[in-house]
Amino acid sequence: MQAVGMVVEFNPFHNGHAYYVQQARAQTGADVAVAVMSGNFTQRGEPTIVDKWQRTRAALANGVDLVVELPLFFACQPAHRFAAGALALLNQLRVAAVAFGAEHPQWDFAALVRTAAKFDQAALKQYNATYATQFNEQLAAQTGVSLKDPNDILAFAYNKAVWDHHYGIRLVPIQRVGSNYHDQVITGQIASASAIREAIEQQTAFAETVPAEMRPALQQLGKVPDWDALYPLLRNQLIQAPLENLRQTYQMAEGLEYRLKAAAQQSLTFDQFIHAIKTKRYTYAHLIRLCLYATLQLTEAEMTWHTAHPYLHILGFNQRGRAYLHQVKKQVEFPLFTKVSQQMRDHLYCLDYRAGKLYQTFTPVEQDLKHAPIIWR
Repeated sequence: MQAVGMVVEFNPFHNGHAYYVQQARAQTGADVAVAVMSGNFTQRGEPTIVDKWQRTRAALANGVDLVVELPLFFACQPAHRFAAGALALLNQLRVAAVAFGAEHPQWDFAALVRTAAKFDQAALKQYNATYATQFNEQLAAQTGVSLKDPNDILAFAYNKAVWDHHYGIRLVPIQRVGSNYHDQVITGQIASASAIREAIEQQTAFAETVPAEMRPALQQLGKVPDWDALYPLLRNQLIQAPLENLRQTYQMAEGLEYRLKAAAQQSLTFDQFIHAIKTKRYTYAHLIRLCLYATLQLTEAEMTWHTAHPYLHILGFNQRGRAYLHQVKKQVEFPLFTKVSQQMRDHLYCLDYRAGKLYQTFTPVEQDLKHAPIIWR
């Protein structure tokens, strides 16, 4: 069997995602669709709208055959690390192709990667702008292309991962349809995830934008999970921890520990806090991820070790997915497992386990320990 891979968050799974899965299968002719999906926190470091098990169930009901968790140490990272980690897992799973959404699928992303490989990296370290801004300015000057849309940024990152690691994976861009990524208003049956989350928050109609299997979980939400609920935990950690401890936090660089500690002393809400720590040097996404690292007390040493020891945690599969796993499992070099044992909780899987416990702020459901994968009919 030939497989097409997808890198997803499904936050939540909506009609646009169902179209994407259908197109991925159709455009590649694949027998099996494999999704590597972020767990309970997104690339931006925000809690997902519903947990990974409910999103897995919706994916399996709508054309995905196998769902594998993207570990936290890859999932909550900037685009290039997010993409590199996901492609490493899909390469292990021997997918023939990776399909991804793009705002401009006609662009030659591989050529852009080759151009960017020649950039003067020293020129991208100015402190009056983010790295992304400086990178885009140089890319636009040399190619006329600016990577501003989220899916295009990831498209570039997937091509860079294939270029860097010489993967024999065919990359297949799929034109994004319906709403734009950042649209906040539902205008049809294919809406952005942002618009759907906003509709749920405002208690307006959204049911026609998501498949039937996703609706009950979303309709039962009292409030969309967000950093407002997690902020008391973050604030307490920042106030109580000595500076030398905070300094060990992953990505806590250039004296940010002083800035975060001072802001926590003064800010009563997360909105106040995140605006207090914002500078031209760092994007909001970078700072929100840093908030997650700090809340989890995730150190630089831990992140380095875990990034070097990836694994394949199976969240769910159907009969085709099970057959494909049987086909490739002897070729897989990463640890592959369907249940998290107590030993894994304390060692190999401990970062995702800690993230799962933090996510239980929003749900009583045990997220990991001895949780069986979802087996779809």
